[in-house]
Amino acid sequence: MENGTYFYFMLFENLGNIRYAFFSLGFILYCAITLFNAIVMLVIYLERTLHQPMYILISCLSINSIFGTAGFFPRTLTDLLSDTHSISREACVLQSYVIFTYAANENTILMLMAFDRFVAICKPLQYHNIFTPRFLTVLIFIILTYPMISLGISAILTSRLTLCGKNLFKVYCHNFEMVKLSCANTAVNNIMGFFILITTVIIPLSLILYSYVKILIICRRSSSQVKGKAYQTCIPHIVILLNFSIAIISEVTLSRLVTLQLPMWLSVLLSLEFLVIPPILNPLVYALNLPDIRKTIIRLMNGSR
Repeated sequence: MENGTYFYFMLFENLGNIRYAFFSLGFILYCAITLFNAIVMLVIYLERTLHQPMYILISCLSINSIFGTAGFFPRTLTDLLSDTHSISREACVLQSYVIFTYAANENTILMLMAFDRFVAICKPLQYHNIFTPRFLTVLIFIILTYPMISLGISAILTSRLTLCGKNLFKVYCHNFEMVKLSCANTAVNNIMGFFILITTVIIPLSLILYSYVKILIICRRSSSQVKGKAYQTCIPHIVILLNFSIAIISEVTLSRLVTLQLPMWLSVLLSLEFLVIPPILNPLVYALNLPDIRKTIIRLMNGSR
């Protein structure tokens, strides 16, 4: 097969009229994700008292959610209404790049949020000296730039492969699925993929775990007031972290373990969880559980009336 080719999403075949129900559900989800994350971003931007590292990182999560879902929903909704489900190789590589850059960014932002809570709780007197605006800007730049560069290299490697297949058994473009269709040597691609997995998933999760172990140790020695404040800011982050970690582990397992036999509908649901649940759960958890954001939203709504 020549490099300038098309891929075909096989899972959209023979859906019948149920595709209209899937389209309606997907469209509602996409609108809700965009609206909820836009509200969180707007509230943090307008309220000067929320211009703090924790809230800035929450807004980064919302920006990343809008970025990632923009790479998935419009294309998928179009495929649900279309009679042909082909995508050019270039567009497929681009979609895969956007989706997995979103996933890597999500993990690294969560790592930075855990570090923020670690410094705030374990070294409160030094917090403002450590988390200066300049230091936070540099950290955000690094954690967002690295996934873009590393996944960009991976995308270039994939685009140069000679392919011997064209059928994708996914509802979105997936880098590893494209690599598996190659009839050329993919050792470099696999090594690069493993390196990205370590640096954007395993290392961040390890650092997050270390941060929360240290936080737990400090909380055990602290007063009930300190514990309450720590739990109030940490629990939403832990909920988001657990959900995203389970979603990423499911996606990686389904992609890499070809011997795993699951019903097709369950495989699709598990592979889509990291693209659908975190973007809609993040703003809801933070808006409902963090008093500063919740009060600001209520005040702005009352003021607009």
